[in-house]
Amino acid sequence: MDGIIIVKKEKGFTSFDVVAKLRGICKQKKIGHTGTLDPDATGVLPVCLGCATKLCDMLTDTKKVYRATLLLGIETDTQDTSGKVLSEQEVTASEEEVKEAIVSFIGEQLQIPPMYSALKVNGKKLCDLAREGKEVERKPRPIVIYDITIDSVKLPEVVMTVSCSKGTYIRTLCHDIGQKLGCGGAMKELVRLQTSGFCYEDSKTLDEIEDIVKNGNVSEILKPVDVVFTHLPKAIVLPDYKKNADNGNALVKKQLSFESEEASEIRIYGEDGLFYGIYSFDGNKNAYVPAKLFFYKR
Repeated sequence: MDGIIIVKKEKGFTSFDVVAKLRGICKQKKIGHTGTLDPDATGVLPVCLGCATKLCDMLTDTKKVYRATLLLGIETDTQDTSGKVLSEQEVTASEEEVKEAIVSFIGEQLQIPPMYSALKVNGKKLCDLAREGKEVERKPRPIVIYDITIDSVKLPEVVMTVSCSKGTYIRTLCHDIGQKLGCGGAMKELVRLQTSGFCYEDSKTLDEIEDIVKNGNVSEILKPVDVVFTHLPKAIVLPDYKKNADNGNALVKKQLSFESEEASEIRIYGEDGLFYGIYSFDGNKNAYVPAKLFFYKR
């Protein structure tokens, strides 16, 4: 299988668990996910199969959308409600003050990653150090909160939808909001609604995927590799130059038929519909050279 399956990750599964389970369901060795979700988090987890595994690194860099439940008045060592409670305080802020504090986090900022994370310091995961009772200094990392929509407020709980950049920890956002309000805060629930352009509505649970595969209908849920690149102009290799494309060679403009405008980066196909990959224009060679190839030689 070559393509992307959008998994609706359930609570209790790590991203590694999902990949291992899907490997067995699809009987596929070449498989990988596109960015971790905490075991307690749920929602969209794109999993790449076959030649689509070349997308894994590319898809982790995209904007993400989450629905989070913030519980005010509590702080934990993990910054979510699964952790050890460090302090509890009364929430004295008004609903309006809470809303103002939350939306103040929209924009570019520096965020200190939590100790309970998979980031490495001197070759060791922060979460492993945290479990040993150690805390190390973490450098703040630049992130962007593009938007926060407050869905409901029933203090001490707030449900919000957050659109953010790669590398944003929603647990830490909840913690920081609590700090700003002076009462503490922790993440109670997290659902990833969107990543890499894939939405919650398109996702399937592992059980649903298993039934679909058993019934021989995997094509219904297997997204083609090129679905990620539909924003790029399309060009088709002319029949006389198919061998050039098959060998991964550079292609000059006269060897291509453009379906839309020429651009510095394009997606290239064969006349039979085979998706070769993404090509970038090289001014020195006056040709399009492969940036990322996705096809297998036949």
